[in-house]
Amino acid sequence: MKSTILPLLAVATLLFTTECARTTETERPVTSAVRNAGREADIARAADSTSATANLTAPTAVPEAPASVEAAARKTNTDYKAEIRTADAVLKSTPRNFDALLTRAKAKSHLKDYADAIVDYNAAIRLKPTNAEAYYNRGLNRLKLKQYTPAISDFTKTIKYNPQDKEAYFGRGAAKMQMFNFKSAIPDFTKAIALDDKYADAYEYRGISYSSINKPNEAKADLEKATQLNPEAAKSLRRYAGK
Repeated sequence: MKSTILPLLAVATLLFTTECARTTETERPVTSAVRNAGREADIARAADSTSATANLTAPTAVPEAPASVEAAARKTNTDYKAEIRTADAVLKSTPRNFDALLTRAKAKSHLKDYADAIVDYNAAIRLKPTNAEAYYNRGLNRLKLKQYTPAISDFTKTIKYNPQDKEAYFGRGAAKMQMFNFKSAIPDFTKAIALDDKYADAYEYRGISYSSINKPNEAKADLEKATQLNPEAAKSLRRYAGK
């Protein structure tokens, strides 16, 4: 059997770069602007029984970011620190202020204080236990900390409270890929595609997952579709479908 070099994704970076920019549930494309933000170091993992895992890299699609994400990308660390100070002042007088907790958590996330951000997301979720946004963002922070099983749980809860959230399905599938659970990841990418049939990253990651479980025909079809939607996916097409 031909071995497959897996992509283990730098997926936390892929998912994470836009989560703090969002102001509404609809302004949340997971993969916006990620390739310009740089990549995490390759992840070294022991090989499983079917695939070699050296030289891991991320897929290359870059969906266009909406204006809200582009504007947020121009913020500096100074801006985020100012947001934290403002939220601190609000929370000093009203400790159960959900919006202030969410704002502070997002700012901490941008400053790479992921563990402390999760503390704020925990508090926010206690106040609004059905808020899909808080679960989604906490899931992204958990991905950054390589807490893949809790991240999957958060994306699952996001889907429970917002079943049309394509990025939550994508995030859950990507987290499963980090755990080498490619077969289980495929239905999540399929659902994301059902919600958005132009979702290039979902086709690309599903194609890589198919390749990783030795389904070359399905992998080729998905990676060709991903490349049609986003030419940069051609890198994955060449690597995982031999074209």
